[in-house]
Amino acid sequence: MQNPVIILGAQKLGTAALDVFNSNSVVVYCFLDDSEALQQQEINNVSVMSKTEDSEFLKLIGKKCDVFVAVEDSAARKGLIKMLKDEYKVVPVNAIHRFSSVSEFAWLGHGNMVAAGAIVNNNAKVGNYNLIEARAVIDTKAELGDNVQVGAGAVLNSEVVVEDGAFIGSGAVIVSGVKIGKNARVGAGSVVIADVPAKATVFGNPAAPVK
Repeated sequence: MQNPVIILGAQKLGTAALDVFNSNSVVVYCFLDDSEALQQQEINNVSVMSKTEDSEFLKLIGKKCDVFVAVEDSAARKGLIKMLKDEYKVVPVNAIHRFSSVSEFAWLGHGNMVAAGAIVNNNAKVGNYNLIEARAVIDTKAELGDNVQVGAGAVLNSEVVVEDGAFIGSGAVIVSGVKIGKNARVGAGSVVIADVPAKATVFGNPAAPVK
């Protein structure tokens, strides 16, 4: 039996993580969120107990509870993950929906979310703290770095490489062998047929730089 989970973040991403854990009959102990308006409220029958850095709850992590970081803001999410590693010597668990499909020959790091209907195919490599949303496809031998977000219904074809911090919008298609650079952004519905440089933003079919 997996330990109960504390979810850091009780907004859209937090409720998505709750759905993932519920699908696997994993108990979510509580949410922690910095919004005072949410604290002491219940979201989908789970209480928002306190702020994300409340030591009274965080001290349970690694002993009685696991943790998942579901804060929307990327910089804040990275900060919380660093705090957990440095101060509590723990890393977030993976949240893999029961109705997703992850090959036994795929490789996953820590703290990833794989939502309902998503597919991670054989020999794909998924790093740490990535968000793979509903019905997205990570195809054979595709690689994700760390802190990548793949929107709902996006398709990363075989041997695509997506570097750290990149964002792939909903419904985008990345053609086989294409490389998406660090912190690059691909707009929703785009079809990417050529490499995208680091920090660039592309959009359209075929995808072109947004100036």
